Amino acid sequence: MSDHRPQLDQVLRLVHDVLGAEVAGVFLHGSAVFGGLRPDSDLDVFVVARRRMTDRERRNLLDGLLWISGRGARNGEPGRPVELIVVAQGDVRPWRYPPRCEFLYGEWLREEFERGEVPAPEAMPDLAPLITMVLLGDTPLFGPPPARLLDPVPHDDLRRAIVAGVPELLADLASDTRNVLLTLARVWTTLATGTVTSKDVAASWALDRLPDRHRPVLARARSLYLGGRDSLAEPSDSEVPASESWDGEMQAVRAHVDVVVRAIEQLAERDER
Repeated sequence: MSDHRPQLDQVLRLVHDVLGAEVAGVFLHGSAVFGGLRPDSDLDVFVVARRRMTDRERRNLLDGLLWISGRGARNGEPGRPVELIVVAQGDVRPWRYPPRCEFLYGEWLREEFERGEVPAPEAMPDLAPLITMVLLGDTPLFGPPPARLLDPVPHDDLRRAIVAGVPELLADLASDTRNVLLTLARVWTTLATGTVTSKDVAASWALDRLPDRHRPVLARARSLYLGGRDSLAEPSDSEVPASESWDGEMQAVRAHVDVVVRAIEQLAERDER
């Protein structure tokens, strides 16, 4: 954790400055816990507060994250994108579906935030797999182990949450191809095995079960995620790697996605019976 500890310390100070004694626990999850951070991985932080947030607290937390998060664009120091979620403990324990999210920050939303929008509380089914991963990762940055603050998510709620997110994933296929391919593999893996794993482990599981002709695009997505050289990119003498592009591959990508979505639908229908 040493390479990103200073940035995590900044995040922790900010959370405590904004919420003070209302912070019950702060947990690291995602790539930093499951398999190690990749070159473009976020720092995923999950905060459990003792109560719901005020509008002023949301604004102050957002302003601080806009300064801390990212690769040096705002604070002059190299850093990773931060994804930070806050829940009020009473909204997730005892567990109920769909759970309520108090606050969500992610770099993909930066333009909206810089235009003046502030994260608003909302029902968020995606909290089901996220809380599952927080419990599995068991990595407190502050406070007790997560199992003392969070209830386990029932399998039926985990299943319907990840299935409910598939249409939104498919809408992003052209603009976020690599992430959509890896996330669909994780949805498939979770439905089949009942466990939530890292994206690269899920991709390996899926690759073993795909027909040969549908493996290359997922294998490439996994390689890019792990930070390997993109063999399909043009060679360059620059130290900066060539930008990732799926141009010319979208027909194969969509054919692969059709197979995976069909497998997901079959498993979802099985679980409903």
